[in-house]
Amino acid sequence: MRLDERHLIQLAAVVQAGGVTEGAALIGLSQPAVSRTLSMLEKRLGEPLFLRGRRPLQPTPLGRALADHGQVMLAASRKASDIVANFSQGRSGVVRVGGTPFFMDALISGMIADFQNAYPDVRVDQSYGYLSDLRAAINADRIDLAVCPIDILEEGSGMEFREILPGRNVVACRATHPLLLRRKLKTGDLLDYPWIAPPPGSPLLEDLRSLLLSLGATEIKIRYSGGSLTSAINYMKETDALTVLPHSVVFAFRKEKSITALPVAIPHPERALGLLRLADTPRAPAVDAFARHIRQSFDNLKHLIKRHEQAVVWGA
Repeated sequence: MRLDERHLIQLAAVVQAGGVTEGAALIGLSQPAVSRTLSMLEKRLGEPLFLRGRRPLQPTPLGRALADHGQVMLAASRKASDIVANFSQGRSGVVRVGGTPFFMDALISGMIADFQNAYPDVRVDQSYGYLSDLRAAINADRIDLAVCPIDILEEGSGMEFREILPGRNVVACRATHPLLLRRKLKTGDLLDYPWIAPPPGSPLLEDLRSLLLSLGATEIKIRYSGGSLTSAINYMKETDALTVLPHSVVFAFRKEKSITALPVAIPHPERALGLLRLADTPRAPAVDAFARHIRQSFDNLKHLIKRHEQAVVWGA
């Protein structure tokens, strides 16, 4: 005899709740509908499912055995409903995010941790890359979105870019650098010291070259190159070498008090940090929730970063 799984689920709900009315409410059905199901089931089995005259309702041995099977189905149904609800609300799923290394390490990784504190069932897969690689990864559906600096987004690219932080470069150094002791620092003084070059392919590498050429340097004195953000900062802390960094990255290390920015104005490119992803394409709710979290995190940081620039860089 083949029994309808829905009937067993209704039986399980009634047994669990101790009454037909309560069981019907438990699974979102009307009391008459559940009563008809139980009556039909008893007729088909030729056996009672509940002991007569007992309140709350008590199942017979057969009723209990069938209700146990229905309870398994009821639990599975609820779990499936929870999965659907969590997915649709962005509380479960996978977010694949790529980004430029210095920003990912200094700022985004901490924001990912904050996001997962609120959304513990969302997995985040992070990767590194620069603009051309990230754009290719988005188009190939290897990542959902990228966090990267962009100056101009080509028309017709099929991408959308939403700015989260204006671009602003500074000359970074260790907190005890000799140049910080000078009462009146000139840009030409920067040429007296060696430099740390950002990794190849990084927009910061071009920014460094442009800066040194604008200072009239005929030869770029590079002492260390190609390292990660952590290695570059660890090297900088132990030497008098300088480098170009986004001010937001220097801000991210403010509590360590090991690196800082020199109070000197330098040219910085017309680019901004933002979120890059395909335009007009359906996205998983978790991806949208993650993007909102990143935007909100930077909205909360903007005034702190500006205050840090005024106080540390310019001493205002």
